[in-house]
Amino acid sequence: MKVAIFGTSIQHDFVPVLHNFFQFMKKNNVEVHLYHPFYEYLSKQLGYQPCCCDFFHSHSDFDEQVAFIFSVGGDGTFLQSFLTIRNFDIPVVGINSGRLGFLADISQEQIIAGLTDILNNHYEITERTLLEVNLHGAPDFDFNYALNEMTVLKTDSSSMINVHVSINGEFLNSYWADGLIIATPTGSTAYSLSVGGPILTPDSENFVITPIAPHNLTIRPIVVPDRHLLTLRVEGRGSQFLTSLDSRSVNVELATTLSIRKAGFKLKTLHLPDQSFFNTLRNKLMWGIDRRN
Repeated sequence: MKVAIFGTSIQHDFVPVLHNFFQFMKKNNVEVHLYHPFYEYLSKQLGYQPCCCDFFHSHSDFDEQVAFIFSVGGDGTFLQSFLTIRNFDIPVVGINSGRLGFLADISQEQIIAGLTDILNNHYEITERTLLEVNLHGAPDFDFNYALNEMTVLKTDSSSMINVHVSINGEFLNSYWADGLIIATPTGSTAYSLSVGGPILTPDSENFVITPIAPHNLTIRPIVVPDRHLLTLRVEGRGSQFLTSLDSRSVNVELATTLSIRKAGFKLKTLHLPDQSFFNTLRNKLMWGIDRRN
């Protein structure tokens, strides 16, 4: 079996856990393809040289014969792995080296047991919807897909922007706010959640439209079917606004119109049998900590 391992950085105290991870792979004759910048970081910054069979640098030299992609880090690293590798047929497995993580949901205490389950085919695959974003009147993103969300934001520290939203050509609303988030079910537990948006299960076939600090208090997030085409047009006092796809962002001119739709493919993620979405919610959001619940 071949697997790919992606990472960017980890804390020094996670090195023993990572060592056990690589030793498990070696003991079970798993061929490891390691993201080379991660290897450079481990060897030069932390003094640890993991055992691997080959390296990759980007999607252009990635071996598509690997069975799984292991993302070592947090949710940000998981998103970076999706951006770097750009392969949607190979399941991504999130190894959490930090604290909070909805995508990187295998904790360091679960790694060996989790790897054993994976080698024994005891796992579930969840397919996650992606956003496809096109800019009309400005150059498109090099990779115009997002797993979590697409966001428009003001660039001025004081002036709000007015975001006009249409769904399938029908006007929905003008959001006078600091910005607007269009989130997938996966992104409903990310930026959208932090500004009051609802939580959606990963298999929900919907998008969430969540305003950021709206001026009108009657404005609330709305959930819409993901089969619809969303169109955004921005007005403001400045000449530009900020558009972001997950962690990537660019300033664009106000004349730019954005169209957002569901991508024609989905990202596969792997989960262990005892790691249901609801179990992850309870653990990550500490539901039930209050003894009255």
